[in-house]
Amino acid sequence: MKTKELVIMSLLAAMGAVLHTIFPPIFFGMKPDMMLVMMFLSIILFPKVQHVVVIALVTGVISALTTGFPGGQIPNMIDKPVTAFIFLALFLSCLKIKNKVVLTAALTAIGTIVSGVIFLSAALLITGLPAALPALLVGVVLPAAVINTIAMVFVFPIAQSILRRARMIEVA
Repeated sequence: MKTKELVIMSLLAAMGAVLHTIFPPIFFGMKPDMMLVMMFLSIILFPKVQHVVVIALVTGVISALTTGFPGGQIPNMIDKPVTAFIFLALFLSCLKIKNKVVLTAALTAIGTIVSGVIFLSAALLITGLPAALPALLVGVVLPAAVINTIAMVFVFPIAQSILRRARMIEVA
């Protein structure tokens, strides 16, 4: 793992932390996890297992520290690594798709839904939920998937262009 890759991933995690902190709540005081967008972007830019381990642990810890969900620390630590490896597997299985923006948008939507289901399931088992599971899925997870997908559509081409011009990555 190169230092420049760690620096890029840490910058993305930091941007995700800021977005996660300032994003307004949607439902029952809960808000979408914008850390996911940056975690997914890191996985797309650096799709190696060691990178995924690092970014998953970092985003899990930061999300746990900044969560507004009652008792959401442990579910965040469970959710991020599981979601990261599912996302990596999906991404690696879809590499033949030519339109990378559409691919990243679709995978971001799927990844956000997977993350939400894992998080809410872990929270249900560990601490309980402040509302019914279907209400949280419809009221928080689906809007978060839409917001994260829109964010990825804008962020991915920008990040790809910047890193390609700086010769930090080579993207096909």
